[in-house]
Amino acid sequence: MGDVLAGFHAVWEFDTDSVLIRFERGIRTPRLLQVLGERRVPYEALAAVEQAPGKHGTVVLRAVPRPGADPLVDAADGQLKEGSDPYRLVLPAERELLAEYYAERIRAELGPDATEPAERHLVAAPTPPLSFKAYDGKASFDGRAVSFRWFWTGASSAKWKAGDQRFGVEELTGVDWRSPEALGGHLRLTRRGGEAGPGAADQDPAAVVFGMGYGLVHESLPFAAAVLAAVRAKAPALAGDVPRGSHAAPAARPDPGGIAERIRHLGELHGAGLLTDEEFTAKKAQLLAEL
Repeated sequence: MGDVLAGFHAVWEFDTDSVLIRFERGIRTPRLLQVLGERRVPYEALAAVEQAPGKHGTVVLRAVPRPGADPLVDAADGQLKEGSDPYRLVLPAERELLAEYYAERIRAELGPDATEPAERHLVAAPTPPLSFKAYDGKASFDGRAVSFRWFWTGASSAKWKAGDQRFGVEELTGVDWRSPEALGGHLRLTRRGGEAGPGAADQDPAAVVFGMGYGLVHESLPFAAAVLAAVRAKAPALAGDVPRGSHAAPAARPDPGGIAERIRHLGELHGAGLLTDEEFTAKKAQLLAEL
């Protein structure tokens, strides 16, 4: 396309097969977007484009990524605040017709599989090496392995007993990221073979916990996305090791301890007034149904 659409905090540059999203580095731009810098999103990574009125005389154009297409969105799992959404472009209200025009142009580029989950990541993850400080330790990722080095001021006795940890990508099946902006924030690695750590993240040597000023979104989420991308890139090679005629092991059942921890976390949110009675009851029932 070759066109440019400039909004608040971001600019979308349209190409024949993708859109390049560049984020401004001004003080009003959310830190996560500043850290991301720019992202090239192929049209095949998108499921839809939405347009809606914004606040204070603005219009919002939002691209909707396909599930499985973007490791950052997969890792965030719906926990990002609206202002930190990298697929959201806010424009002055007088550009409403222009926003509508570009929305239609993007829709015309969507492929026949737009409504289906992507079989692989189509948007690049942040590039290792990456690291950040959690409350109980420092997390590092060099592209091949995740390392946790515990802090004596925050780590539990269980983690001190286990010692500093190193997990190769081939040992992992995924990453569970819980935003530091909510109670119980943490980053937990899930491992192959159904091995599960203790229910609480502060007792699990495969997890680091967040806290005030620790594990900030713009540090821990790109980290989680990079690890998730590496794990999924490794998965086809591991699947290729299965002898012909055999079947991959079925997915492990959800860990009851992990679900209990999530229900406890929901109770904390409910007690703090961040969830209504109806929301708490519905989400609790949903988690119990996973057992």
